[in-house]
Amino acid sequence: MADDIILLDFWSSPFAMRVRIALAEKGIEYEAREEDLSNKSSLLLKMNPVHKQIPVLIHKGRPVCESLIIVQYIDEVWSHKSPLLPSHPYHRANAKFWADFADKKIYPTGKLVWGAPGEVQEAAKKELIESMKVLEGELGDKPYFGGESFGFTDVALIPFYTWFYSLETCGDFSIIANCPNLVAWAKRCMQRESVSKSLPDQYKVYCFLMELKKKFEAK
Repeated sequence: MADDIILLDFWSSPFAMRVRIALAEKGIEYEAREEDLSNKSSLLLKMNPVHKQIPVLIHKGRPVCESLIIVQYIDEVWSHKSPLLPSHPYHRANAKFWADFADKKIYPTGKLVWGAPGEVQEAAKKELIESMKVLEGELGDKPYFGGESFGFTDVALIPFYTWFYSLETCGDFSIIANCPNLVAWAKRCMQRESVSKSLPDQYKVYCFLMELKKKFEAK
C-alpha cells in the first residue's frame, strides 16, 4: 500500500502537516519523502510543475497538489473511516470556508508577525489577534469546529499551533490571554495521536523560523 502512496513534504510546513494528519486519521500507510526546498527534486518539479511546491500526494503515480485539495481527496478516496468533511452540503461549505480563512488570514499575517519589523509587525499582530478572535467566535463552546467530531477545519488550522511560540515571542503578546478557548481547542487537538505525531515541536519550529528570518534579512 505504501508503494502506491508517496507524500512529498517538508517537516516545518503547516500545509504538509495537514496532509500528514489526514493520512493518520485514515490510518493510511505511505512513503514520506522530505524535500530540500532550496534544491527541489526532479520528482517534485515533475509532479507539481505549476507551483513547484510541497505538499504533493502521489497516489498510484498521479499527483494531487495544494494541501486543502489533498485533504479533501484523501477524505473522498478513503471515505470508509474517520470522515473529515460533513455529509450535509451546507456544513461542508462552511468547513471549507473556515479552512480558506486560515489560509488567507492566519498564514500571511502570522508570517509578518514573526518575520517583519516595526510598524508592519505591529499592524500584523493586531490583525492576527482579530482573526484569531473571529475563529474563537466560530468555535464557540464546541469541542471542535465541526461540533463533536474532529474534522476538515480542525485539520486545516491546527498546524498553525506550531507557530504559537514564535508568534508570542516575536510579537510580544499572549495568545491564551486573547483567545483562551482557541488555545484550549489546540491542546484538545494535540491529544489526538494523528495530530501529536504530525506536528513538530514549537521550539524547533521557532529556531527554524529565526534562521529563515536571518537569511531573508541578509539578502
